[in-house]
Amino acid sequence: MKNALTRTDYNFPGQKGVYHGKVRDVYNIDDQLLVMVATDRISAFDYILPEGIPYKGQVLNQIAESFLDATSDIIPNWKIASPDPMVTLGVRCEPFKVEMVVRGYLTGHAWREYSEGKRTICGEVMPEGMVENQKFPNPIITPTTKADAGHDEDISREEIIAQGIVSKEDYEQLEKYTLALYQRGCEMAAKKDLILVDTKYEFGKADGKIILMDEIHTPDSSRYFYAQGYEERLAKGEAQKQLSKEFVRQWLIENGFQGKEGQKIPFMSEEYCNSVSERYIELYEHILGEKFVKADVNNVAARIEKNVTDFLNSYK
Repeated sequence: MKNALTRTDYNFPGQKGVYHGKVRDVYNIDDQLLVMVATDRISAFDYILPEGIPYKGQVLNQIAESFLDATSDIIPNWKIASPDPMVTLGVRCEPFKVEMVVRGYLTGHAWREYSEGKRTICGEVMPEGMVENQKFPNPIITPTTKADAGHDEDISREEIIAQGIVSKEDYEQLEKYTLALYQRGCEMAAKKDLILVDTKYEFGKADGKIILMDEIHTPDSSRYFYAQGYEERLAKGEAQKQLSKEFVRQWLIENGFQGKEGQKIPFMSEEYCNSVSERYIELYEHILGEKFVKADVNNVAARIEKNVTDFLNSYK
């Protein structure tokens, strides 16, 4: 894991601050621009795992960059440029304090809730008699609060509006954008013989306009099934073949970790981390339909610093 970038500590021209997230480090430039570095950190169950995954940051950044470009006709987004394979630079927005999660299928967190007997999630009713991985009659939006630290929490549309987290007018627009982006993502996935199962979007405001922020349709923010064999596996009650970070969550669960109190994150060997890296590259190539070109990782931190600094010095 020697080539994995798990921490950054830059001082870019015009830098006013930095936010270290679970996976991304975001640098504020003159309160106008954001430099978002997709590190090789990996998180699951709201915990940052102890080892980095080589090339993961590049995979996520380049997938997100591609999908931001492919959806800019639906909603303006924050991206200005990608000066490095692991970096997106864009407009600084005032973020909404909710994440818009949209689910087309009963899986993951929704299935765990459903299997415990719950039939509503974030105020959305889930029909009786469903099985794991079954398609919902219509996609449902299950927002979460956007926690600065700790766990994101499920919240309903009604609670968001009642608590004044987002105005009714803005929230209704966020719902429209969420469903339109998900529809586009599903259409693009289908062309690659994939199913976009669920995903999340983050939005902000810049100059009074709603802007799409952060990453979209990456394997960290989304779950994909292979379309081929989906119906057969569903009928047999078998696990779906999928492209997502779920395989990491499943490995953690099998090794006794779900982020609950008293549980210990299992040891991540170099062999395991490299196998996860290979899976992320596979995700990239399948989702985008193109060969992944590994960037030079001899000195990732210095490479990023030079590329971003050069761009900022030339950007007017």
